[in-house]
Parts: sequence; structure tokens; C-alpha cells
Amino acid sequence: MNFESTHSVRTNARETTERLARRRLNSTIRSIRERVTFSFEFFPPGNEAGERRLAKTYDVLTALSPDFTSITYGAGGSNREKSLHTVSALKARSKCEVAAHLTCIGSSRADIDAAIDGFIEIGIDHFVALRGDIPRDAGPDTLISSAFTRADQLVEVIRRRGDFNISVATYPEKHPESANLAQDITALKAKQDAGANRAITQFFFDTDKFLRFRDAAVTAGIRIPIIPGILPVHNYAGTARFAAGCGANIPSWVHELFNGLDDSPEVRAMVATTVATEQCARLIEHGTEHLHFYTLNQHDLASGICQILGLGSNQPTHNDDCTTRITGKSSG
Repeated sequence: MNFESTHSVRTNARETTERLARRRLNSTIRSIRERVTFSFEFFPPGNEAGERRLAKTYDVLTALSPDFTSITYGAGGSNREKSLHTVSALKARSKCEVAAHLTCIGSSRADIDAAIDGFIEIGIDHFVALRGDIPRDAGPDTLISSAFTRADQLVEVIRRRGDFNISVATYPEKHPESANLAQDITALKAKQDAGANRAITQFFFDTDKFLRFRDAAVTAGIRIPIIPGILPVHNYAGTARFAAGCGANIPSWVHELFNGLDDSPEVRAMVATTVATEQCARLIEHGTEHLHFYTLNQHDLASGICQILGLGSNQPTHNDDCTTRITGKSSG
């Protein structure tokens, strides 16, 4: 990207950010803080550096007073202990509610019960119940060894254990394994009937598709809230890989916006913040009352989006020592 085009993108991004900030002054945006809640998703870190990054990110984002945070979990319990450790550490780090993801594919009933027991033991009462992705190298034994192969079956088991808060997943552009959207809505209805409290969508960029999906779901009898999942673009190539794997469409205008910005992190961050903020503002204007952010364990974009929209308490971070890890141990 040459200087002129980079300067143009930078200028347009700043102008849009300033315009969005000014929008906060009108009566609609001014009331967002009172009527719109939000949440953040994180994943268990893989090393000590990742633990320090997550600790900093978690402190910054929970200082905004989200409704809850959630921690992912590997299919077949592949990182069960890591997830349990991370959930426990983050729950102790903040007063914010922590939701534990739980998958069922590749897990026996005993494994699932043990995982639920472990989370209950540390005080978790909010689960994100998922089928989980079938591993690429999985053979027929994976499904045979699975006590359950559908998320609604897992929801039913959790619901029988107590009056827990249960979130589930849904796909506004259809799951890659589904024949059509109607099949996805049928699956969502089964999760609702099993006891789910809300559905969180896979990330998307085409807001119109989400709105049509939500309307169709309501018409089909879905009564639980359908929460849009928002993925700020930290790295476009990585986002494109995620999208290809989960069936999320990336419109050509998004590709054009990020094309050539790999070596311009400042401009890329401005563009990413602007795109996600515009998307959130439009969703709110169409009745969305909760936003779920996929953070990728990074705080800069998510906190910037919340700042522009007027979301959060804007309080100082809970822990000013950025060298601490999620274990609470100093890096020194």
C-alpha cells in the first residue's frame, strides 16, 4: 500500500471513529450503558507468556464490568485440566462471573460428569454447552466413544444437575455441517427445549444475515435471546482462516479494507475498531441488548470498541502489576 492510500485509509478511519464518538451524544447512544450488556471470551493460554498476556487482558476488560466472561474448552476434553485451571484462576482474580465452556464430542459420560463436578466444585454456575468440533484426524471411534453427539443432549444433562445458567452456540450463516439454516434453527430449538438460557452466535460480518436469521428463529419459536458474536480483526489472515473453518462469510468490502495493511498495525487497528464499532452500533439500533466479544486474549480492540459505544464502567484495572500471570505468581 502506497503512502497516499495509507494516508487515505488512516484519515477515513479517524473520521469514522470521531463520528461514532459524536454519536454517543444523541439520546439513543446515550442510553446504551443502561440497556446493553456485553461479555468477553478468552482461551486457556499455552505458555507463561500467554498467561501474562491473558492476565493483563482480563484485568483491563473486566474493569469495564462485563455481564460475564467465558473460557473455551477443547473437544474431547483435550485441554480439560488447562481449562479448569484457567477458569479457577480467573474466577479468583475478579468478581466478574466466569462461564465455563464444556464440549461433549469424544467424551464419555463419566468424563462429562467429572468435568461438570470439577467446575461446580470451584463455584461455576454458568456453562457454555457445545458439541465441540470433530478433530480432523478423528476416526469412527471418536463418535462411538462419545456419550453425546449433540449439544442439546449436553444441555439436558447440565440442566438436570441444577438451576445453572446455560449458554449455547448458533450459526447465523449455518453450521458447515448443516444442509440449510432451517436445520440450524431446528437444532437451536432443541437446545432451547433442553433448558438453554441464551444462544451466542458464531462471529459474522454481514449484519443483514444475522438480522434475517434472528427473525426466522423468532418466527420458528425461539424465545431465548440470540446474542451476536463479534470478532474484532486483529490479524486479517488469521480471521480469514477462522471464517473458512466455521462457514462465516467475509464480504468483499471487508477484504478490501484490510488488504495491504499487514505492515501498518496502527492503521489496521483503527480500521478494525471502526468496522466492529459500526457493526455493534447497527446491531444495537436493531434491538440487540447484549454483545459477545471474541477477544483472542487481546484487550486493545475490544476495549476501544466499548469506549466508543459508551459500554462499561471505565474503571481502572483490577491489577496494576502487568507482570503477573493468571496463576497470581510474579514473572520474576
